[in-house]
Amino acid sequence: MGGVGAALPHEARLASPKLASRIDAIAPFYVMELAKEAALLERTGRRIIHMGIGEPDFTAPEPVIAAATEALRRGVTQYTGALGITALREAIAAHYASVYGLSIDPARIVVTAGASAALLLACAALVDRDDEVLMPDPSYPCNRHFVAATEGKPVLVPSGPHARFQLTADDISRHWGPRTRGVLLASPSNPTGTSIAPAELERIVKAVRARGGFTIVDEIYQGLWYDARPVSALSFGDDVVTVNSFSKYFNMTGWRLGWLVVPPAMIGAFEKLAQNLFICASALAQHAALACFEPETIEIYEARRLEFKRRRDYLVPALRQIGLSVPVMPDGAFYVYADCRGAPHPAAGDSAALTKAILHDAGVALVPGLDFGSYAPRNHIRISYATAYPLLEEAVARLGRLFGR
Repeated sequence: MGGVGAALPHEARLASPKLASRIDAIAPFYVMELAKEAALLERTGRRIIHMGIGEPDFTAPEPVIAAATEALRRGVTQYTGALGITALREAIAAHYASVYGLSIDPARIVVTAGASAALLLACAALVDRDDEVLMPDPSYPCNRHFVAATEGKPVLVPSGPHARFQLTADDISRHWGPRTRGVLLASPSNPTGTSIAPAELERIVKAVRARGGFTIVDEIYQGLWYDARPVSALSFGDDVVTVNSFSKYFNMTGWRLGWLVVPPAMIGAFEKLAQNLFICASALAQHAALACFEPETIEIYEARRLEFKRRRDYLVPALRQIGLSVPVMPDGAFYVYADCRGAPHPAAGDSAALTKAILHDAGVALVPGLDFGSYAPRNHIRISYATAYPLLEEAVARLGRLFGR
């Protein structure tokens, strides 16, 4: 007699529910797979220099830690409103005024559980089933997966060095079709570290607007600029949706905190989605993030930005000297997108094989272009300089020995 706790037949125990078909549209994340392989080597005693994962080696500065400690002491750890605490939304709006000269109504700011939640909310609000969304190729892989997860169809447009690996207004004219709903851009970009020139970004916004579409711009790396001061896409109209994060410039990756700026007419829709999908972002992280905008903290962040620039200015010429071509100088973020076809190595031109060889033979973790789209992914590798300057020097020396340079 079967009863509570009775063993199930063998066939029943092996049965598994059918997975949703959307899983098939999500490709493996090679960055994380390579990180696991590097971790295995480290467990054998190898010393690996990590230049793969895009995470600042800096962590939250002391004023942010102190604000988090004080928030814990005061017990402000319960749910917040779905759009975020008022003080933080006001601080973010003030930051736009200070840095970009923009007057942004705090009501338009939606605080999220990281930029990933922000992108998911944006796609959930704007993308219907089978809607096509244009984005550059190469681009951050999760961006296309957010579109696919909301049953849209990402359309990757080949974007080479001639366009700084970015989408152009002319691309929109050529690729906009009857099912196209909008564009999803990133400036500066992961994996290339390149930004869209302000005049071109304005042309893109106007081209999309003329077609009744949406423009989503991922600006999570915009605080990390090294040449010309950046211009936010918000400068070109309040119909643009922008995504930002406390992870990169503010060095708070594991705190999982980001934000959106949304058009005034969409605030209610985003709030309803946020309430149902996430309830709210971390209350502790929100109260800690208030300290990010204090003058003493901004001074720390600006010093760190200049350190990233120093690393870039060392690394790009060094890579070129040992045989890795850098066709476009990155002007933001902390990535170099290098063409590996001319590398003095038998695996040159096959980024997957080359990065594996570099990991095992030189102890340096880099990322093949396979994650980032279909535009010549085996010709390119992504190199992160979000690691200490002495380690960059050691990594270049190891690569030079491997390449016989």
